[in-house]
Amino acid sequence: MRKTNEEGVELVTQFEGFSDTVYTDSSGIPTIGFGSCFTPRGIRVNSDHRDITFEEGVQYLEYGLRTCERSIKSLIKTPLTSNQFSALSSFIYNIGSGNFQRSTMRMKLNRGDYKGACNEFWKWRRAGGKILKGLVRRREAERRLFIKKDT
Repeated sequence: MRKTNEEGVELVTQFEGFSDTVYTDSSGIPTIGFGSCFTPRGIRVNSDHRDITFEEGVQYLEYGLRTCERSIKSLIKTPLTSNQFSALSSFIYNIGSGNFQRSTMRMKLNRGDYKGACNEFWKWRRAGGKILKGLVRRREAERRLFIKKDT
């Protein structure tokens, strides 16, 4: 199965940051590590979750990315470059596979409308109803990776 490339992993770690303790993200979801909402065993993180080490955070991140990669494989039927795949992985890691499944971006990709899909990133810059500067920067970085030619 395809994997998120280094640039995609860097996007996630850069924008999520690392926390060894549980915090509530901007959407009100208990989160830990590199923005993980689930443990590597698939159990949802809750406010009582114990602190984790950096190494455990990497394991949580890897579990989350594998989940995103499986979602892309099952939801996208058109060919993707490594950079497109990795940009989508970062995107889904942040918004969740259910939101991606229902998105116009997914529909446009499956119609082969790559340009139209790329123009959908900007629509996902809100959390809790507010436009967040961090999400604006993240979506622009994901969009840049999506359109970047593979080397």
